[in-house]
Amino acid sequence: MTVALVTGGSGYFGMLLAEHLRAGGDEVRVFDLRDASDRHRDVEFVAGDIRDAAAVRAAVDGVDVVYHNVAQVPLAKDLDELRSVNVDGTVRLLEACADARTAKVVHTSSSAVFGVPATNPVLPTTVPKPVEEYGHAKLAAEWACLAASSRIAPHVDVSIVRPRTILGHGRLGIFGILFDWIADGADPFVLGDGANRYQFVHADDLASACVKAGRRPGPAVFNIGTDRFGTMREALEHLCDHAGTGSTVRSLPIGATSTAMRLSARAGLTPFAPYHWLMYSKSLWFDITHATEALDWSPRWSTDEMMAQSYDWFVANRSRTNEPGASHHRRSARSTALDALKRATKAFS
Repeated sequence: MTVALVTGGSGYFGMLLAEHLRAGGDEVRVFDLRDASDRHRDVEFVAGDIRDAAAVRAAVDGVDVVYHNVAQVPLAKDLDELRSVNVDGTVRLLEACADARTAKVVHTSSSAVFGVPATNPVLPTTVPKPVEEYGHAKLAAEWACLAASSRIAPHVDVSIVRPRTILGHGRLGIFGILFDWIADGADPFVLGDGANRYQFVHADDLASACVKAGRRPGPAVFNIGTDRFGTMREALEHLCDHAGTGSTVRSLPIGATSTAMRLSARAGLTPFAPYHWLMYSKSLWFDITHATEALDWSPRWSTDEMMAQSYDWFVANRSRTNEPGASHHRRSARSTALDALKRATKAFS
């Protein structure tokens, strides 16, 4: 039996990944700051901070494969903590794995390492070029993984998995705003004409890819996303059709709106991160051929299917999405300024 450790295993994706591993027959341990109230009784919990070398070393003891998911999110305001968790924490984990002779590490990175790519699709050979602090931190963590894999002895076998924007299973956050507007018949916006091609990935598809990466020996990098997607406008139009609430997609000017998003976020009026105003009007999509061939993996979910599933979960669980104890991924991002804009779209529709 394989013993698997999931760091960040009390978070949205970590919990899902732990369940995939448990269902596949692995003995599963999770490492996080806090325990999850709905953790399966067969999953062991170890409390600790990813930056605490002793705690991390204890957590990896006896583990065959580590799935590393601890990260400060793009909305994090403390940039020192962002770096210390995402970069220093990854280094502490890799050091512990080298000391414990852990067979494999799968590091969950981000498509934010590519910033705004000069060309699409993004290929395995595309050079990362982040444009904001979260992307820079995730890339620095990748460099630590590559360095750990390249050591002669003791080396760590690390695979890097870069997901596109994750949806499914109640994934909310910034999407909670979109779903809230559409559920109430307010009109969502695209920037410009919305013709930018934008790729997502369902959390189940990502978990499947991570598990397969953990079974595959040898360091590698995998870019993961759906293979059925279109433009941002198409994604929102199809979601509005699915919801049937009368919402219609509207356009806003790119430059002025991006500036307003940036200024309002800095003033604390809106829950936007730099990645939101930098990328909402841009195209970014992966060529996933390498992942499908090397991992014998293929995505099950299209963008339309995962959007519809996420929206339906929101509608069914709307009253719970602002509970204080909920994971930040399952809570709807809130903003008085955006609530006012929502009311305005309904008034003038």
